[in-house]
Amino acid sequence: MTLPTLLIRDIPAQERPRERLLKEGAKALTNKEILAILLRSGTKKESALQLAGKLLAEFDGLTLLRTATIEELCKINGIGIAKAVEMQAVMEIGRRMHTLPTEEKYVIRSPEDVSNYVMEDMRFLTQEHFIALYLNTKNHVLHRHTLFIGSLNASIVHPREVFKEALRRSAASVICLHNHPSGDPTPSREDIEVTKRLNEAGKVLGVELLDHVIIGDRQFISLKEQGHII
Repeated sequence: MTLPTLLIRDIPAQERPRERLLKEGAKALTNKEILAILLRSGTKKESALQLAGKLLAEFDGLTLLRTATIEELCKINGIGIAKAVEMQAVMEIGRRMHTLPTEEKYVIRSPEDVSNYVMEDMRFLTQEHFIALYLNTKNHVLHRHTLFIGSLNASIVHPREVFKEALRRSAASVICLHNHPSGDPTPSREDIEVTKRLNEAGKVLGVELLDHVIIGDRQFISLKEQGHII
């Protein structure tokens, strides 16, 4: 007796690979499900999931599939040139990503480190630039982001904009900084109010505001050291 072919449309929507990826993320999927998404379609007799399972069985999992040639892939019924080329391209991009050189990340341990990191970029700016540095748990700089250019005020420096990027990059902490084009880094009342507002928002979100550093001309002031961040 011939068993009926199980097609993707016969699988409950919540169990289909694409739907599962959207709901649970790529890490939740099996190798077969990820491969089925890449294949997109199967044959008249096999679903993409079944074809993915056949590929993994033929090549002993991902180990040999990773080095399979176009010709070897095309020997599998249901795999044509187009699918074989796409699979090779995916495998190659995976190899290239794996061999990317590890960048040496800048470590911030003090306000002096912040100043050294940005001073030469910021001391001659003729407008105020408000910048956030996003750090991991080891205080490595993950990302530097200019949030706005112009006079500092609380309505423009909204915590939502500062911490949105922190959450997106899974940052453990944030250091905010801006320059004073006058060259004098003495904080204004507005600087202090903005700092306190960001500090409170960080506590709520679980992303620590480590400091707010004001950059002048070869001078800087840390609002953390001045006691405005507790």
